[in-house]
Amino acid sequence: MKLVILRRLLCLSLAVCGLAALPAYCQEGALESVQPQGITPDEIIKRFAQKETEFAKARDQYTYRQDVKVETVDGETVDGQYREVFDVMFNDKGQRMENVVFAPQSSLTKIYMSEEDMQDIRHMLPFVLTEDELPEYNILYVGQQQEDELRCYVFDIAPKKIEAKKRYFQGRVWVDDHDLQIVKTYGKTVPDLCNNRPCSEVKHRSDNENLFPKFTTWRQQIDGQYWFPVYTKADDELHFKLEDVHIREIVKYEDYKRYGTNVKILYQGKEIPNSAKPGQQPPNQQPPDQQSPSQNPPQK
Repeated sequence: MKLVILRRLLCLSLAVCGLAALPAYCQEGALESVQPQGITPDEIIKRFAQKETEFAKARDQYTYRQDVKVETVDGETVDGQYREVFDVMFNDKGQRMENVVFAPQSSLTKIYMSEEDMQDIRHMLPFVLTEDELPEYNILYVGQQQEDELRCYVFDIAPKKIEAKKRYFQGRVWVDDHDLQIVKTYGKTVPDLCNNRPCSEVKHRSDNENLFPKFTTWRQQIDGQYWFPVYTKADDELHFKLEDVHIREIVKYEDYKRYGTNVKILYQGKEIPNSAKPGQQPPNQQPPDQQSPSQNPPQK
């Protein structure tokens, strides 16, 4: 996102403070530094990467609506908003496409959306770690934690190196100890950019910055098989060189429906039946906007 100052457009985007404070909400237990029983961390990584590969192929056969809202906040007052709602669908030739259904003119005055922001919204906030991408990351097992009714293995993830023009995830993932699928992610996209280069390679910060916020993405089980992203939240005080800007970002992924083709979706080597009910969601994990009134939304 770009910062607007004195009627000049400067290449400034979302900035972040580090990854020290992990989000927590009322149904999250304490992190326990215990080793898994009956399985090694390396085997868990191998198996959840296999599931992520299957998940990525399966999600490409679903239609859904993505609702994006980015706001700047001054105290408790929203002083600017970017909004876009689009359907991910298929045309009459079976080709995947996006259909924008709502996109009012942006009222953001302090920042505006960069090309990398748009790329992250579509591809990085619903982070997927497939077998092909696994060698690009260092993955560290850090313990186990309760998330709602789910018992999860917890891993920290960071890219081994940064390739030019490529986006990565850096943060933490929660893997369900039963299905061995990622059910929650927290972190940020990297690298932050200064003068179109990774900021870590630049000695002095310039006004040309393209930086990104921490976010949390929750998943729910769809059609009784895969954990698809349903809700992403970012809430950061962003520290630009010229000023700090408070950003709130909400992304909802709704109305998942399997596209009616002859393409087979395999799960653990077996085809998922077409009779599965689109949008089925068990009660074992709820995104914050669907929790009961007695529950608090996640806080960073």
